[in-house]
Amino acid sequence: MAKKVAVLIADGCEEIEALTPVDVLRRAGIQCDMVGLDSLDVMGAHQIALKCDKVLDDSLLDYDLVTLPGGMGGATRLRDSEKLQALMVKRAEQGKWNAAMCAAPMALAKYGLLKGHDYTMFPGMHQEHGDAEGRFHEDMVVVDESARLVTSRGPATAMPYSFKLAEVLGVDTSELREAMLYNFLLDQK
Repeated sequence: MAKKVAVLIADGCEEIEALTPVDVLRRAGIQCDMVGLDSLDVMGAHQIALKCDKVLDDSLLDYDLVTLPGGMGGATRLRDSEKLQALMVKRAEQGKWNAAMCAAPMALAKYGLLKGHDYTMFPGMHQEHGDAEGRFHEDMVVVDESARLVTSRGPATAMPYSFKLAEVLGVDTSELREAMLYNFLLDQK
């Protein structure tokens, strides 16, 4: 059965972190829907207008993975959504993959999904917005298999994060990494 991913997008999101997973996952042959928190029309943090495929509803439970992009404004809106919180907690209880990057792991922290698990987030944010009962790491991308959780640091880590999202869903990204010149980038040390 084909895998499905939802990217949850709210006003003030970091556009690179919202769109990079959509681009990479669609190239990888994974259905990836842009889901607006409150509306089909979302304004990013850098005044880039985004048009979502749908608005948040209970169908979020049907996705194999849900990812939350950062951007302080967007991440705060995601964190404060009681509807999203209820759905994300239910997803975690069902053993589904959840992911967040940059500032957005603060939403997962508020929902109680980082407690006792490995995670990362934007540098310096974990003291105030992370989960003291979680295990913070400074890696670009952190996967906690037991929690089915993927987290990442910020805009520059959007590519490795997106590849990791595809990989946890069972997709071999080696050809895609080559085609998108990601391997070339890694070789430029």
